Amino acid sequence: MTRSPLALAVVLACLLIPPSAALAVDRPTVSWHPAKLRPGDVAWVLVQGVADGAPIEGSLGARSLLFFPYAGGQAAVVGIDLETKPGPHAWQLAILEPGREPRRLSGKLTVSRRDFQVQRLTLPTAMVDLDPETERRAVSEGERLRTLYRTITPERLWRGRWVRPVAGHEPGSGFGSRRVINGQPRAPHTGIDFSAPRGTPVVAANSGRVALLGDYFFPGRLVALDGRAQADLLTRRATEVKGRQDVLGRSAGARVPAHLGLALFFHGALVRQVDHL
Repeated sequence: MTRSPLALAVVLACLLIPPSAALAVDRPTVSWHPAKLRPGDVAWVLVQGVADGAPIEGSLGARSLLFFPYAGGQAAVVGIDLETKPGPHAWQLAILEPGREPRRLSGKLTVSRRDFQVQRLTLPTAMVDLDPETERRAVSEGERLRTLYRTITPERLWRGRWVRPVAGHEPGSGFGSRRVINGQPRAPHTGIDFSAPRGTPVVAANSGRVALLGDYFFPGRLVALDGRAQADLLTRRATEVKGRQDVLGRSAGARVPAHLGLALFFHGALVRQVDHL
C-alpha cells in the first residue's frame, strides 16, 4: 500500500517536533507575586496550563492554599504572618485531573526581613501584671478570637480593592511595632491605627459577614468581619475601649487619642493591611 505525500508530510512533521516542546504544552506554569516579600505582606500565586475546573491543592509552609478561578487559571492568596522568619519557605502544589495521576510541583519562596519600630515603656506593675480573674478573661477571649481566625471556608466574599475604614488621607501607623514594658518584651501591635475625630463614621474595608461583635479586654469593643476564603477583618474602636489600652494611655500622662484600629488576617496570618488600602 502506498501513502500519499500529505500523509508522509504529517508523519515527518510529528517526528520533527522536539520532545521538550510537546511536554511544554502540557506543563503547568506557577508564578508568585509580588517578587519580593516581607513579614506582613500578602502573596498570591497563579497556576496556568491546567484543565478547566481541575482541583488544585497546595500549601506554603504550614498554611494551606485555597484556589479560585482567575485570569484563565487558578489563584490563591496567602498571608505572610507578622512573625514569619526571614529566609526560604517551601511551597507545594498538587493538580488533580480526571484520568491521570496527580501532578506535583514544589519550590521555595524567599521572605526578606522587615524592621519594626520598638517602643519602650515603664509603667506601674499593677497596670502591667493582670490579676487572676482578668487573666482568665483575657485567655478565654484570646482563644475565641484564635478559633475565628482558624475557621476557613471556601466561599470568597471580599472583592476588588480594599478601602480605608475612615475618611482621610494620612497613612495608618503602628503595624508590628514591638513593645517592651518594664524591660519585658510584649506581643507586637497587631493592627494599624487610623486617627479620626470621635464620632467619625466607620465603613467596612471590604465585603464580608459579621462574625463577632463584643467588648473584649485587650482589643476593646470590636467588630469582626469574615470575608471567607481566608480573610478576616477585625475593627477596633479605641475611643470606646474600657480596658488595657485605656490604662496605658493614662499612664503616659495623656488620654488615648481618638483613633480606629484595623487588623487583617489571611488564613490566620496577621498581615500589613495598609498595603491594600
